[in-house]
Order: sequence, then C-alpha cells, then structure tokens
Amino acid sequence: MKYLKVIAFTHKHIDLKDIGKFVICNETLEDRLQSIKEKFDIPEIFYIGTCNRVEFVFITSLTLTSEFIKGFIRTLNFCIPEEQLDRLADKASVYEEVEALNHLLRIACSLESLVVGEKEILAQVRKAYETCREAGFTGDYMRLIMSRVVKTAKEVYTNTAIAHKSISVVSLAYRKLRELNMCTNSRILIIGAGETNKGISKYLQKHKYSNFAIFNRTLANAQSLANDLGGEAYGLEDLKNYKKGFDVIITCTSAIKPIITNEIYQALLNGDTGKKVIVDLAVPNDTCPEVLTNNPVHFIEVHSLQEIANNNLQERYEELIFAERIIDQNIKEFQPVLRQRRVEIAMREVPEKIKEIKKVAINSIFANEIQGLDTNSREVLEKIMNYMEKKYISVPMIMAKEILVKNS
Repeated sequence: MKYLKVIAFTHKHIDLKDIGKFVICNETLEDRLQSIKEKFDIPEIFYIGTCNRVEFVFITSLTLTSEFIKGFIRTLNFCIPEEQLDRLADKASVYEEVEALNHLLRIACSLESLVVGEKEILAQVRKAYETCREAGFTGDYMRLIMSRVVKTAKEVYTNTAIAHKSISVVSLAYRKLRELNMCTNSRILIIGAGETNKGISKYLQKHKYSNFAIFNRTLANAQSLANDLGGEAYGLEDLKNYKKGFDVIITCTSAIKPIITNEIYQALLNGDTGKKVIVDLAVPNDTCPEVLTNNPVHFIEVHSLQEIANNNLQERYEELIFAERIIDQNIKEFQPVLRQRRVEIAMREVPEKIKEIKKVAINSIFANEIQGLDTNSREVLEKIMNYMEKKYISVPMIMAKEILVKNS
C-alpha cells in the first residue's frame, strides 16, 4: 500500500457548499482525470462524488504536500479563484498508504457518512470505481483494493447491527418533508432521475402521493421514472416552460450550476404566491440562493439534516466499535495478499525467459547433437524438456509464496 493516496473533501471538514465546487459532472470526468494522470504521472485513479463528499483515490510515489494539492486542484480546472485556493486546499483531508486503505474501508462501511449505517454508500463507491475502470483509469492494483473494500463492507453489514433499521439522507429528507403534512394530491416536480430521486420517490409512492412531473436531461430516464410513478416525463429544457403549477420540488442532479434559477422559479410559480417546498439533495445545490431570499419556501437540504444524523451516530456507537475491528482485521489480511500479488506480477516474465532458454538450447547450443539423435530419442528428449520447463516455471512462484508466508 506504499503508494495508495486519497485526497478528500468531506462534510467533516468543509462546508457542503464548498464541496460543491469540487464536483465533476459526467461529461467532463474523463478529460479531467486524464489531465491529472498526465500532469502527475499517475497510473491509476478514480473519483467518488456523493451528496457529502468528493474524493480522489489514486497511486503515486509523490508526497501529498500543500503545493501538490493546490496543483492537483488547478489541473482539474475547478475555476476556483486563486485567493480561495489556499483556504480550500488546507481543508482537504489527506490519507496515505495504510491510512488511505483504512479510510476507503470506513467510507464503504458508512462509518464516514453523514448518516452512519447508510448502506447506499457502498453502491455509490462501486459505481464510481466501475465508471473509472471502464474508462481505463484503473488497473490491477485498484482492482485488488476494491475487492477488499467490497468484502469488508459486506462483512460489516452482515456481522454488525450498524445498518439495523438503517436510515439514509433520503429517508431523513423524507422525514422532514412528511412533517409538513402535505396532502397526497400535492403537485410534485421531480428534477433528476438518478438514484437519490428514485429513492425518495419510493417513499412518496408508499404514502400514496400520485401527482408527479419528472424532468431529466435524458428524457428516456425521466420516462422510466414517470412510468414507475404514473407521472409525466419532460426534458430538463422544458422546465422553464412548465405552467401546470406545483406544491413541491424535489431536485438532485449532478449539475455544477443551479438548475432552479429565480427566473425559472418565477415561471414555475406562474403568479402563485403561496409558500412552496423545495427538497434539494444536490451538492452543489440545484437551487439558486436568490430563490430562497425572494420567495416563501420550506427548504430542505443535506446540511439541514446534520442534527438528526448526529443523533443517529450516538445510537450506533457500539456498532461502530465492532465495525472498526472488522476493518482492522481486513487490513491485516490484505497486506500479505498485496505482497503476494506483487510477486506474481514480478514473476510474469519467468515463463517467457525459460521458454527462451529452452529455444536457444535446442536451436543453437545443442542443435548438432539433437540432429544426431534418432526419432525416438528426440521425442523422449522433448518430453523431458517440456516436463522440466513446467517445473521450472512453478518453482520460483512456490518459493516466493513460502517466503511471504514465513515473513507474514
């Protein structure tokens, strides 16, 4: 784990609004990560972005100094003013080597989540990794890391009660929404058709809400969610022309700029002056601050759920201890696995080297002697050579594994 590194911007050390500045939309992810790989000669990297964290997991022999972090941010082209760069770089959490693995395991086990016990985080981490793997940004090393991450998280969720009666950011937001006692025929606009909005939609369905309009950048995804909810589907560009009114807006997109501007909000109101509800679980927020200052709104966002989340943490304190023991054990088990894999990679050239030696021996050094043998003798010699080749290939690997076992 010598070169495993993590740079993290999380709800624990940085305001959620600032975390939004580090969010990367899907359209620019590959270009940005490619620029980082080239700039810092990073062989493997993947990006995690959720409602309360942005993290970069990568491999490098470089030390993560303050200057490195600032250069990292600049290269990712977040358009952060230079006068803010020092402040935000200082708030980054840095993890290296074993600490980096421990941090990743804690994330996947939801120990670092805003809501401890929120199992959705494992799926989010896996999806983030798969996206970068498919784009060619990760390799064998990250494959081993992620395999251990998934194994550990499953053990924690299976062998502890940390996710017992689990709650999530989505369920907390819905709890706050239900406290407003809306009638079931409330007109609900859902902006974004991702996992978060699908999650909150299930709660709405369960409690018999039925009046939905779904807006999404990809119309097919909006239609899919609309079919589930019995609602209407629209493209995101149709939002500004929607005139059917609303009582609630639920929004969560990956946009880096507000979707609900004051202009669009006024168009949606269409002259209505009543107090509305906005549930905004996007980071950065999809709602422009001007909307909140100029209009009567019940506003529910991730930051407002912090107090409830803190109470949840206290309830699960004992389970945290059990989970941390499982994490520690997995780290101990993983170190020899990683060493063994390094040996396997180093030994990849052994078979080809032995085949090369055999070829030179037959075709050059002992060519004349072999030509002088009769057919039967040559066949026996060939069998002996093939047998010895297989044995020579396996011996170094077996010995290396034995040395690793003794050392561990």
